[in-house]
Amino acid sequence: MIKKIPHRLYLTEDQMPTQWYNLRADMKEKPEAMLNPATGKPVQPEDLYPVFCEKLAHQELDDTTRYIDIPDEILEMYKNYRPSPLCRAYNLERALETPAKIYYKFEGNNTSGSHKLNSAIAQAYYAKEQGLKGLTTETGAGQWGTALSEACCYFGIPLTVYMVKASYEQKPFRKSIMETFGAAVIASPSSTTEAGRKILAENPDTTGSLGCAISEAVEKAVTTEGYKYVLGSVLNQVLLHQSIIGMESAKAMEILGEYPDIVIGCAGGGSNLGGLIAPFMRDKLTGKASPRIIAVEPASCPSLTRGKFVYDFCDTGKITPMAKMYTLGCTFTPSPIHAGGLRYHGMAPIISKLYHDGYMEAVAVEQTKVFEAATFFAKYESILPAPESAHAIRTAIDEAIKCKETGEEKTILFGLTGTGFFDMTAYNAFHEGTMNDYIPTDEDLQKGFDNLPKIPGIQE
Repeated sequence: MIKKIPHRLYLTEDQMPTQWYNLRADMKEKPEAMLNPATGKPVQPEDLYPVFCEKLAHQELDDTTRYIDIPDEILEMYKNYRPSPLCRAYNLERALETPAKIYYKFEGNNTSGSHKLNSAIAQAYYAKEQGLKGLTTETGAGQWGTALSEACCYFGIPLTVYMVKASYEQKPFRKSIMETFGAAVIASPSSTTEAGRKILAENPDTTGSLGCAISEAVEKAVTTEGYKYVLGSVLNQVLLHQSIIGMESAKAMEILGEYPDIVIGCAGGGSNLGGLIAPFMRDKLTGKASPRIIAVEPASCPSLTRGKFVYDFCDTGKITPMAKMYTLGCTFTPSPIHAGGLRYHGMAPIISKLYHDGYMEAVAVEQTKVFEAATFFAKYESILPAPESAHAIRTAIDEAIKCKETGEEKTILFGLTGTGFFDMTAYNAFHEGTMNDYIPTDEDLQKGFDNLPKIPGIQE
């Protein structure tokens, strides 16, 4: 049985998926292999052991296993906040006077306030299983750092978080929550690592970036005995763990007798987008259905819409393996927009490959238009969305308006990845009219492209 209320549908605990879905297994052309920067050859699991937990390293490189069982310990913690609701935006539909049916999957009903906890629990579990002494990570907006702090506290694992300086200064209460769960939080770039010191020497006033924070976190992990590094987006393993979002969405829509014509997600590194679209992209790849799938990114950090599909480092310090993805160059430092979770120079290899092969679309939107949509949504749906999530809201509203203009009754599904209670500085800037849009020029982007790696025989 399911619990039905007018605006929300919850699966019961026994209807919650017990397996993650590996989208790569159904991709006709797989994402290109990650490359070892020292050899230029495809990465093997053993190459990742110095950085990642062993089981996560194998998940990262697994292109063939379609479904992976979720360990019972992870499922048990999932049940603290999952299944999450699939919501029908009746009030928004009426306000827009659209014939479209708008659904959203709400992932904000947990202390971290976002979808990030889905992978944080998994990665902390595997670290505990391996007997590690501690973990390191980075965080942009603070959602991932909060989620991992919560998960590490649950499993009794020490955690060090390098938080992008712009967000560290904009969102001090995110830092407070991480510290409440026992994590050590450091503004990045910092003087605590060689990578941080080098970046500060070159640009003392930098606001930081996710690429920079990743460099520091990886360096800290590989130089500290018994520590490993974990990442909250981009990686194949993270999109795997986040597939529970899409699997629950598909099950709930099936119960309602619905199927989305359009699936929309915000896109920074690709974790929530990859998780939401997983079963619907599966249907598209296997010929079962053909929904439009739209990635929405900030105009200030347009990796899909203006980036290059090439091999690049995943971090600014150039110490991680190289991945083929849409990228603005690992040295690109995005503007300190308020959607800190979308300030990453590249896009997940899975998302990049699907976009490059024409299975999905991408749009870039300015932050004033994003906050306009966020405010409109909040007034009618009574949820204050995170700036990242509001990118998807913006495009969902735009698509619903198109339906009004054409008279088409389409079903729209988007991901509401989290809440915006730690983003009130941004909301204040929007309401006071002091928020500005920043769109990098071609010359700005070229600086990042000029530093793309040269790989003999692969990328000259």
